[in-house]
Amino acid sequence: MFAPITATHWGVFRYETDGRSLKLHPLEGDERPTPLLAAIEKMPFAQSRIRYPCVRAGFLEKGASSAADRGSDRWVRVSWSEALDLASRELNRMYDTYGPSAVFGHSYGWKQSGVLNSPSTLLRRMLALRGGYVRGENTYSTAAIYKILKYVVGEPCPEVSSWEMILKHSSRVVFWGCDPLITNDIDWTSTLHAGADSLMALKDAHIETIAVNPLKPDTAKALGSRWIPLRPGSDTALMLGMIHTLLTENLADRRFLAECTEGFERFEAYVMGREDGIVRDPLWAQAQCGVAAHDIRALARELAGNRTMLMLGWGPQRARFGEQFHWMGYALAACLGQIGLPGGGIGAHYHDSWGGAPKRTGVGLRGMPLPQTEGFLASPVIPVARFADALANPGRTIDFNGRKVTYPDIRLLIWSGGNPFAHQPDTLGLMRAWKRPECVIVSDTHWTPTAKMADIVLPACTVFERDDMTAISELSHQGIAAMHKILEPRFESRSDFWIMSELAGRLGVHEAFTEGLSEAGWLRRIYESARMSAATQGVGMPAFETFWTESLVMFPEREAARDYVQHADFRRDPMGHPLSTPSGRIEIYSRAIEAYGYADCPPHPAYLEPEEGVGRTSPEFPLSLISPKSTRRLHSQLDEFAGGGAPRREPVIIHVADAAARGIRQGDVVLVASPRGRILADADVTDEITPGTVAVRHGAWFDPQVVNGELIDVHGQANVLTADVPTSSLANGNNASTAVVQVSLWKGPVPQLKAFECPKLIY
Repeated sequence: MFAPITATHWGVFRYETDGRSLKLHPLEGDERPTPLLAAIEKMPFAQSRIRYPCVRAGFLEKGASSAADRGSDRWVRVSWSEALDLASRELNRMYDTYGPSAVFGHSYGWKQSGVLNSPSTLLRRMLALRGGYVRGENTYSTAAIYKILKYVVGEPCPEVSSWEMILKHSSRVVFWGCDPLITNDIDWTSTLHAGADSLMALKDAHIETIAVNPLKPDTAKALGSRWIPLRPGSDTALMLGMIHTLLTENLADRRFLAECTEGFERFEAYVMGREDGIVRDPLWAQAQCGVAAHDIRALARELAGNRTMLMLGWGPQRARFGEQFHWMGYALAACLGQIGLPGGGIGAHYHDSWGGAPKRTGVGLRGMPLPQTEGFLASPVIPVARFADALANPGRTIDFNGRKVTYPDIRLLIWSGGNPFAHQPDTLGLMRAWKRPECVIVSDTHWTPTAKMADIVLPACTVFERDDMTAISELSHQGIAAMHKILEPRFESRSDFWIMSELAGRLGVHEAFTEGLSEAGWLRRIYESARMSAATQGVGMPAFETFWTESLVMFPEREAARDYVQHADFRRDPMGHPLSTPSGRIEIYSRAIEAYGYADCPPHPAYLEPEEGVGRTSPEFPLSLISPKSTRRLHSQLDEFAGGGAPRREPVIIHVADAAARGIRQGDVVLVASPRGRILADADVTDEITPGTVAVRHGAWFDPQVVNGELIDVHGQANVLTADVPTSSLANGNNASTAVVQVSLWKGPVPQLKAFECPKLIY
C-alpha cells in the first residue's frame, strides 16, 4: 500500500519506505516520468551528506587570517549551539562594524522544492530583517533574454502559444538552441510533465521539425528532426543570412513590419550593408556559422512558405553577446510575419516548465515574504553573475542596463541551498576570489564543493526529511502537492526553517522572522492565502486539513487556454492592443539602448563575434566549447549518482574527425585545456556534434587536485574552462559556453575521484 504524496523538482511521487531506503513511484497522469528515479531515491542516503555542524579548524584558531586555507583545511565537528553562535557572531560583527553592504546574502541556486523550506528565501528574509544585504539581480538561466526582451516586446518572456494551436496549425517547428526533452525533466516547483505528450505528437501530426544546434539534441533524435549543425555563437549570423534572403527575394511580410515593428528600416540598413559596408547575405553568413549558403537560402524560403513556430532555447543567450540571440530571433520572426497567427511566430518557454501546456484556473503559492525594510531597500544591488568579480574587485564601477553599479566591499558570504562552484564561470577564478572575504557560512544537505570552501557548515534536511508543499508547474499552475516528511532527519540535519529561525533569534529578529508561527503554522497560512486567492477567481480549494490528508489539489483546465495564441490581439489591432514598449510595437531598433552607447550591445540586433569563439581560435586552443544541460542531473544535483554506479568523470563530446586527429578513441581519458584551467574528462566520440566543437555538460562537482605540480579538475567541471565575462553591459549575464579549448590524450596516471568524499572531521 502506497503512503501519501511527496514532490521534488523531478515530479510528484507516491512512495514506500522502511526508514532506511526509499522507493518512489510517479503519480498517475505524469506524461513523462523522470528517468532519474533511482538517483533521486539515493539522495538522502548519499555518502556526501553533511552529518554534523562543522567549523574549519583554521577559522576556529585564527579567524579571518586563515582564509587562504579554505578548501584544504581540516574540519572540526561542533554542536549546533556552537555553530549557530559562531555564525551569528560573525554576522552581527559585520552589521555592527561595516553595515549590510559587507554581507552577500543573495544565496542563489536551484535549492530544493518546497515553498516554505526554500533556503534562499528564508535566508534573504532573515538578513532583510537584520538590516539588509548585498542583493543580486538577474538569474543565471535568463539574464540576457529577460533584459533584452523587455526592450523588444515590453515583457521579459511572453507566454507562448498553446501546444493545441501548434498541433492544429503549424507545419514547421524549429527547435533553435532548444532541447525540451532534457530541460523539461524538471521544474522550479514540481511537475507532471504536462506537454510531453504534445511534444511527441508532433511526429504523428506529420509536422516537420528542425533542430538548429551545434550538438544534436535528444529531442531531435526522438522526433526524427532534421538537424542543422552550426558553429557555437554564430546563431545570429545564420539568422541574418536568412533575413537577407527574405528581404531580397520579397518573402518578408512588409505589411507586418510596417504595422507591428519599430525601427526596422534602421536594421535593414545593417543587413544590406548600408550601415557599415558589410552585406550580411548567405555567403557572409556561411563564413561565420559554417552552414552552406544554399542551405541558408533554402531554410529561409521553407520557413516563409509554411506556418512556422520558432522555439528558442536559453542556452545560446548564456554566452558572450547573448542578448543578440533572442533579439535577432524576433527580427527573423517579424520578417516571416507570422507572429500572432495560430501555429506561427516565436516562443522561448517551450523548453521551460513545459510552456505551451494550457494554463489552469488555479493559483501559485507564495512563501514567507521578503520584508521591504529600509535597510533592505537601500542595500546594494549587483548583477548576480558578477558576484565573483565583485569579490575580487571591491569599489569597481560597471555599466549595467543603463545605470552605473559600484561593487561593495563584501566581507562575509552566507550561502544556503546553492552551489556556485558548479554554475559560476571560471571556477578557478572564483576559488581565488572566494578566499578574500573574512567569513563564509554555508547551509546545505551535502558536502558540495561550495560547502568544502566554507568556514562554517550547517547540515540541512533533504526534501524527504521535512514537511512542505509545492505548486505543480510554475507556468501552467496545474495544482498543489503536499510534501510529507517521509524520513527522519539523517544524523544532525535540521530543516531550513529551523536553521534560519535559530539564526534569526541570535540576530535579534526571531519574532519578526517567525511572526509567532511554527513550520506547521506557516504551511497553513501559505495554503489558506492561496485558497482565498483562488476563491476570488471562483475556484474552490478544500480546507487545509483535507488537503494535507489527501495531499493533492488539481485545478480545472481553462478551455480558452487551449486556443491561446501569443500576440494575437496585438497583431489584429496594434494600436488598440499595444505592447509595453515605448512605441507600443516590437522594437527592432531601440532608442533606449542607443542612448546607453554600449559598444557591446548596439541599438539593433547584430552579429558580434565573441573574443573566444570559432573565429578566434588558435593553434594552442583550436576548438570551441559549449556546455549544455546534462540528462543525468539537475545542474549539480544528483551528480553523485549520475553514472548509475560508482562516480565517473564527465564526458567530453568530440567529433570523430577531431578525435582522430588527436589519436583519441571512445572512452579515453583526455585533458581539456582553456586559457583559464584544465580538466580531465572521458572522450565521447560521435558525429553528432559540429566539427571543431566540443561539449562538456555542466554540473559535474568541482574536484581540484594537484597533478604534476598543476591544479587540475579531475572530474570534468565545465566552468573551469569558461570565461567570467558578462554577456554585455546591458544584462551582465553569465557565460556558460564562451571558451576556446584544446583536447589531448591524457598519458599519465589517472587520479582517483574525490568529489563526493566527506572531509575527515576532528572530534
